[in-house]
Amino acid sequence: MSPGIAIGPVVVLDPQGMRLPPRKIAPEAVPGEVARLEQALAAAAAEGAQAEAEARQRLGPQYAEILAAHAAMIEDPQLRADARARIEQHRISAEHAVIEVLEGHADRLERLSDSHLAARAADVRDIEARIVGQLVGLRPGSFLDDLATPSVVLAHDLTPSDAAQLDPRRVLGFATESGGRASHTAIVAAALEIPAVAGMGAVLVHARSARQAVLDGEEGLVVLDPSPATLARYRAAAEARSARYRTFSEESSLPAVTLDGVEIALWGNIEFVEEATACRKWGAAGIGLYRTEFLYLRSAAAPTEEEQYEAYAEVVRSLQGRPVVIRTLDLGADKLAASVGGLGAESNPALGLRSLRFSLRRPELFRTQLRALLRASALGDLRILLPLVTTLDELRRARDLLGEVAAELRAEGRSLREGLLLGIMVEVPASALMADRFAKEVDFFSIGTNDLIQYTLAVDRTNETVAHLYNAADPAVLRLIAKVVEAAAARGIPCGVCGSMGGELLYTLFLLGLGVRELSMPPHQLPEVRRLIRGIRADHARAVAARALELDTAGEVLDLLKSALKPADAAEPEPTGSEDRDRPAIEATP
Repeated sequence: MSPGIAIGPVVVLDPQGMRLPPRKIAPEAVPGEVARLEQALAAAAAEGAQAEAEARQRLGPQYAEILAAHAAMIEDPQLRADARARIEQHRISAEHAVIEVLEGHADRLERLSDSHLAARAADVRDIEARIVGQLVGLRPGSFLDDLATPSVVLAHDLTPSDAAQLDPRRVLGFATESGGRASHTAIVAAALEIPAVAGMGAVLVHARSARQAVLDGEEGLVVLDPSPATLARYRAAAEARSARYRTFSEESSLPAVTLDGVEIALWGNIEFVEEATACRKWGAAGIGLYRTEFLYLRSAAAPTEEEQYEAYAEVVRSLQGRPVVIRTLDLGADKLAASVGGLGAESNPALGLRSLRFSLRRPELFRTQLRALLRASALGDLRILLPLVTTLDELRRARDLLGEVAAELRAEGRSLREGLLLGIMVEVPASALMADRFAKEVDFFSIGTNDLIQYTLAVDRTNETVAHLYNAADPAVLRLIAKVVEAAAARGIPCGVCGSMGGELLYTLFLLGLGVRELSMPPHQLPEVRRLIRGIRADHARAVAARALELDTAGEVLDLLKSALKPADAAEPEPTGSEDRDRPAIEATP
């Protein structure tokens, strides 16, 4: 979730219990309970506003917006009305009324089996704790008060309020039983560069008696009470990692050029505005994928044109003239946003109303986003990327809508970027097989390998019974990628890879050998990919790619790629195992 190694004493955070008053109240007590509810909501909203102001000063506007959304939810008239109705109709205390309403919301979010919405359930419970705390007279304390020394923190989850208090000087690293990359704690951990692992499952039952832990954020691993030998290995690995990243920092301005002079553009993938800083830090040539759906996933209401414009403009300005590829809304499947509506439960969501299909179904939302994008394009090299394009008809409808919006803005006297580039994500077999036709109508391709693998192999990688079949090295996947790269080259348009394969060292040689000249990845992966590229020859990569395309099985391909990588990748692997005397190592669930 957030890379790095943390070693230190263990602090386990258990949920703080509250002594609640009796559930039932007398009829004559109803007006008093309603008054208590109103007072608590007002006090909790004020407290939330103060937390937002503190977060804005310490963590910046992006995280402050999360807490601002919390304050807005506390003031939601529907929450007030629902809680009041329970007090009046069921004659229950204000505390229990609030808990009933908000626990109901949280439970419904969790039952949707969607990782992003499960993270939003933590938001609801954070609000619940704030309001109930006001009702029972508890002031919210900081979990940092429990840290006598800098520690590795283990918890079931950290609420957004807890996450806002994270301090790298006192929290060496943290792991949570629930949550994931989309959780707010994950956002803050990445921003503060605190090693972290989320979604580990039942870890607290093992950790309560532990005194020391090693946390490996890259491997998603926690080792409890490590043996002296294991501890020594991880300390050495942590020092080696620090030394390696010091060197990487010095190399960040170097071009990614092979030994025989072929230059590769390395780009960064981001989900949040603040990640643009890391792209600059690690020498990204631009941003190859800005996932805009997180503007919707983290908000109680759909972001306005102005809110989107400000986010896009900030990223474009921060890249200081370097290209910024912004993907239009990619909701649906595993990413549902209550703020936009129209995305109900589907029996097969991966094949349902998602991505560009959803945007075309909801033109009012799509137009708002396109207006914001086109306005921001006047500030720099902004490029628009359409997700999950399946047919030429979809592309043409989206392009026509973009033209209409551009004409509207020009009529309003707005400045737009002339010659703005429009590309598509190639992430389904249909668009890969029709790549030669798509190449005539777009300015660039970006291959989304995650979905391309899923749809090519008919494998849901979140389904543990078939996840082992999800394999980027499968020859069918490699041949589709090769076909797309060939079609782009024939037409003379750029073709990059922005899916997970783009940042995996194992596939760098293969992709370069096919002719891919743009790779986009999470910012922290940029340094090692740059170093690998600077140590290989393009002619060697072409030979490896040609051989890989002749093989019959994924196993054969993996053996070839591992063998070809060994001479170029001299980095020592970091330890992930443990000695017999260690407490059990606990790994994050996939």
